[in-house]
Amino acid sequence: MKKILLVITSFVIAGVMYAQDQKADSAWKINGDVNLMFSQTSFSNWASGGENSLTVNGFFNFYAGYTKGKSKWENILNLAYGQTKTGEQDYRKNEDKIDFLSTYGLKASEKWYYSANLSFKSQFAEGFDYHDDVDSIGPEKISNFMAPGYLSAGIGMEYRPYDYMSFYISPITARWIFVTDQDLADAGAFGVEPAVYDANGIKTQDGETIRQEFGAYFRFIFAKEIVKNVSFNTKLELFSDYLDNPQNVDVNWDNMLDLKVNSFLSAKVGLQLVYDDNTNITDKDGNVGPRTQMKQLLAVGITYKFNN
Repeated sequence: MKKILLVITSFVIAGVMYAQDQKADSAWKINGDVNLMFSQTSFSNWASGGENSLTVNGFFNFYAGYTKGKSKWENILNLAYGQTKTGEQDYRKNEDKIDFLSTYGLKASEKWYYSANLSFKSQFAEGFDYHDDVDSIGPEKISNFMAPGYLSAGIGMEYRPYDYMSFYISPITARWIFVTDQDLADAGAFGVEPAVYDANGIKTQDGETIRQEFGAYFRFIFAKEIVKNVSFNTKLELFSDYLDNPQNVDVNWDNMLDLKVNSFLSAKVGLQLVYDDNTNITDKDGNVGPRTQMKQLLAVGITYKFNN
C-alpha cells in the first residue's frame, strides 16, 4: 500500500510541477483539484439525545490532455478516501476510489475520432460489511485493494460534439477482474472461480484471482460549469460480456455536483449507481444475488484548484 501511495503521490507532484512550467500555448492542458470535506455533530448534556459523529473525506481529481494536429490524448485520475466515526464505534470507511482513464484519439472527421481506451478501477483499503451482529462476530471483509480491481482495454470510435461532452463506443473491449485477496478469491467474490474443497472441507485448490471478459463497452462523459460557480460532472459506463450473459449489462454511473462558495470553500453533492452481474450481495432477508448499488454524498470543505 505504501508503495502504491508513493507512486500516485509522485505522479501528482510531477503533474502539478509540470503544469506550472508549461506555456499558455502548450499542446498540454493540465488541471485538477484537491478537496478536504468534513462534517461533525457533537452533543453535551443534550436532553433530546444523540450521538457524536465525525466524517472526513479527501478527493483528488487530475486531468492531463494533449492535442496536436489530428491527435488527442486525455488522461483522467480520480482518487477518493474517507472515514466516519459515530458514537463509540471505530472509524469506518465511507469512501474509497481509484479511477484512472486514458483515451487516445486520431481525428477521423470534424467531431469523430478513431479511439483507443484504457481504464483501471480499484480501491485503497479493506472494505467491511457491518452486519447486525457485528459486536459478537465482528465485521465481514467484502473487498480490498485489487479485490476487486478492473482493467479494461479496447478500440472503437469517439464522438465529441463539444469540448465538455463525449460519447465512446467500442465493440472490442477486453476486461480483467482481479481479486488478489485470497480469502475473497476462495469465496468466488466478484465472479472469479471459487476454491475447491474435499468432502472434509479441506481446500484442495485455491480460488482463481483473475477473471477475463470480452465484450462491448459504451461511455458517456459530461463535465461543465452549468451556471456560475456550479459544475456538473457525470460519467456513464456500460459493459456487456459477449461470453457470459451478454443481456445482463454492467452499469457504472457516477454523478457529482460541485458548488463553489469562494476561492477555497466548496460543497459536493454526489450520487453513484452501480450494477455488476458478477457481484453478489446479501440482502437483509438472506437472499444472495446481483443488485443495484447506490452511494450518496453531501459534504462541505476546502478546495484547492490548479491548472496551467
